[in-house]
Formats: sequence, C-alpha cells, structure tokens
Amino acid sequence: MKTVKQILQEKGHNIKSIGPDESVFDAMQLMAAHNIGALLVMKDSKPVGILTERDFSRKSYLLDKPVKDTLVNEIMTRQVAYVNLDYTNQDCMALVTEMRVRHLPVMENDKVIGIISIGDLVKDTISEHEFFIHQLERYIYDTPE
Repeated sequence: MKTVKQILQEKGHNIKSIGPDESVFDAMQLMAAHNIGALLVMKDSKPVGILTERDFSRKSYLLDKPVKDTLVNEIMTRQVAYVNLDYTNQDCMALVTEMRVRHLPVMENDKVIGIISIGDLVKDTISEHEFFIHQLERYIYDTPE
C-alpha cells in the first residue's frame, strides 16, 4: 500500500488555489482551464477552505445572485480534512468515505504541499491490483508442473 508521499512523487505537488475574496466565476474558469474539480482557498499563504464543483452546484444557486458577484468565501467549505505524507492509500480512502469528500490537501510543517483526489487513490488502487494479478500470473505460469 502506497503512502501519500509516494503518490505525490508520481503525481506531482502542483496545487491550484484561489483567494476567498475572488469571484466564483473566476474560480470556475480556473477549474475548467486545468480540468480539476477543486481549488484550495488560500489567504496569506494559509489554507482557509476548499471550493469544489459540489460546493458550486449545491450552494451558489441558493444565494440567488449572479456567479460573477458571488465570492468564493460565500460558498466554500471551511472545514477541510487534511492528510500528511505518512497516510496510506487505505487511510485516505477511509477518510474520503467517512467525510464524504473527494479531495484531501496534504500538509507538512503547517504548509500545504499537494492535494490528493479520490481519482488519484482509485488509480493507485487499480495499479496495485494489476501488479498483484501480474505476480500471481507469473507464479502460476512460471511454476513447473
């Protein structure tokens, strides 16, 4: 089972973020441009929340105002589940299931150094299963009868 550190080494530490006082329209444009489903919300280099497509779809229409006039801090999720480099894929899967979230920022020394999505976790799980199947096939076919 891989750790978050290993997953980030393969994926990279690229983080897309937005400020809490920027417009939701700008946030959606940024997500679309990078084909991502969440932005970390940062203020003074500190995480203050996360804005996801789910936040947008569930909360923005309740405000009954144009998206260009809606600020990120009006619809962002303020309580964010974080993980560290020592968490395993299994730990992260349990957390996303329990918290019903799809993105986990990765913290080290009170600094965000990456973000893991449920897609990253599933990809890693599939890769691990394929490796295990390959090893079993080698064992079966390489064993003399």
